[in-house]
Amino acid sequence: MQWPIIEAALQNKDVIALLPTGGGKSVCFQVPALYREGICVVVSPLIALMQDQVNALKNKGIKAMALTGGISFQDLDAALDNCIYGNYKFLYLSPERLQQELVQERIKRMNVNLIAVDEAHCISQWGHDFRPAYRNVNILKALKPGVPVMGLTATATQKVVEDIVTQLELEDAEVFKQSFFRKNLAYNVLNAEDKNYRLLQLLSKKEESAIIYVRSRKATIEVANFLKKNNYKAETFHGGLKFEEKQKKLQNWLDNKINIIVATTAFGMGIDKPDVRQVIHLNLPESIESYFQEAGRAGRDEKSATATIITHTSDIPVLKNQFLAGIPDVADVKLVYRRLNSYFRIAYGEGENTSHDFNFGQFCQHYQFNTIKAYNALQVLDRCGILKLSEQFYKKTELQFIVSGRQLQFFLEENPKYNLLAKAILRTYGGVLENQTGINLSKISDKTGINEKEALHLLDELQKQGIADFSHAKHDANITFWMPREDDTTINPFSVYIKEQKRTKEANIQAILDYIANEKVCRSRQLLEYFGENKVEDCGICSVCTATKKVLTRTEMNKIYRDIIPLLKQKEYTSRDITQNINYPENHVLEVLRLLAEKEIIYRTKTNTYKIKD
Repeated sequence: MQWPIIEAALQNKDVIALLPTGGGKSVCFQVPALYREGICVVVSPLIALMQDQVNALKNKGIKAMALTGGISFQDLDAALDNCIYGNYKFLYLSPERLQQELVQERIKRMNVNLIAVDEAHCISQWGHDFRPAYRNVNILKALKPGVPVMGLTATATQKVVEDIVTQLELEDAEVFKQSFFRKNLAYNVLNAEDKNYRLLQLLSKKEESAIIYVRSRKATIEVANFLKKNNYKAETFHGGLKFEEKQKKLQNWLDNKINIIVATTAFGMGIDKPDVRQVIHLNLPESIESYFQEAGRAGRDEKSATATIITHTSDIPVLKNQFLAGIPDVADVKLVYRRLNSYFRIAYGEGENTSHDFNFGQFCQHYQFNTIKAYNALQVLDRCGILKLSEQFYKKTELQFIVSGRQLQFFLEENPKYNLLAKAILRTYGGVLENQTGINLSKISDKTGINEKEALHLLDELQKQGIADFSHAKHDANITFWMPREDDTTINPFSVYIKEQKRTKEANIQAILDYIANEKVCRSRQLLEYFGENKVEDCGICSVCTATKKVLTRTEMNKIYRDIIPLLKQKEYTSRDITQNINYPENHVLEVLRLLAEKEIIYRTKTNTYKIKD
């Protein structure tokens, strides 16, 4: 599929390229850009992804640069001059960087031969990773009229593809779509009461490379520690780690010095490790798109690999609560907007182009807002261009206990005035003994009844005594209002969009729940049909296909039955104990147990053991 995409770009056609994860998207824009005179401008959402591609190009003797954060005005000015006069072939930049006037002015003067928009689904409000700044990427069309544009993505439904074409203002775009079918990748869904036990079963080959996805930083630490205790070489990876630490862990994993990365879902974008044998999700993904992208990081070497979701019925309300309960409706957005203006004492008709330091925790506490819903409402206001929520939002108050857990326990016994605060922090933020961790002081204050001022005082004392490393940001954000305050009149034009966003999120959650529940249709077929591929055959290797293949005969059932009954005559056993005591596949044992329970020969107790019925 790469060649026809390259050929279309060389014919000056606008192109949409849909290739599966690991399908070689970068070659599609790099080859035509190298063939022609001039420079290719690449818009990409991830700094790590940009830097990896720039390094790979430099190693091949190709001049490329990425305009990442932390660059001074003088250095930016010089870098852009090099793109005009220095025979550079590739300029990578983020959509946010593209908004700078200096960058736009210099792009006008560059001999641009191709514009590539990577992860193009980010431009669509129906895409799973919508980024507001992507909405303005179409400015490149105005800056460099006549230059072909190529949008690339690994996950997009037909609706998203149509939206990409509209938002990028592509003209007569050719859409190239390679089948997302992966013949070597088995998609599995396993129900388990004990996820850790099932995890160890899956990771039976300790030398194999794997990624385990979890929902929170705390969970990355807990799961990695569990694996280390079971003699696995495992490490955590999450947004709270320092850049140098991330790079070191990533390199150790790429070099196979460690086998398993336990990560939040931010991990993996643009990381090309071909020999990942397993991708395991211990929590339900938030959408089919994100799951397909994460699962696709397994088996890029085209050897057999598996992508497994380990789930339990209790996961469903957790997923709904986490992702649906916090979605704001139009009334929520209007209320947050009015309160925000009141908070900054902005009069009706005023406030345009004014900036304000903002303490999000205090704001939510003052108006008794649910923090998740309030934050999502602010994100909506940002996406609609009503205000700008600064990136500093994530630079919250940070804390790390720099003594061991045992030393801390001894200190708290000797100094009980810190006990309530410290224990609340330890219970709420699992990684605070290992890493600098962002903490929400208002949340801790609510839990302990200690006011924020007193909590700050106690934390300062802990730092002076060498117990904690503590930094406090008085303001965790900055807000700039782009429009004058007109309350409901400001929000009303965006009502349709806000409602659509809520419906889209609900549909995404329902799609993943339907996927988990459907044990009759091939897993691979379900995923491909979601992305519009309807003429596909069963994969033959997923959990549905293999379960269908292995229908138990009556003879096999009787053998298992004859081994189970003597065990249960001795005492009660869990299904796990029974499986370990008799030499049959676990799914076969579970099927026979289910049939025996149906016929009321055995029953399941409140403690999840099986017992012969009297």
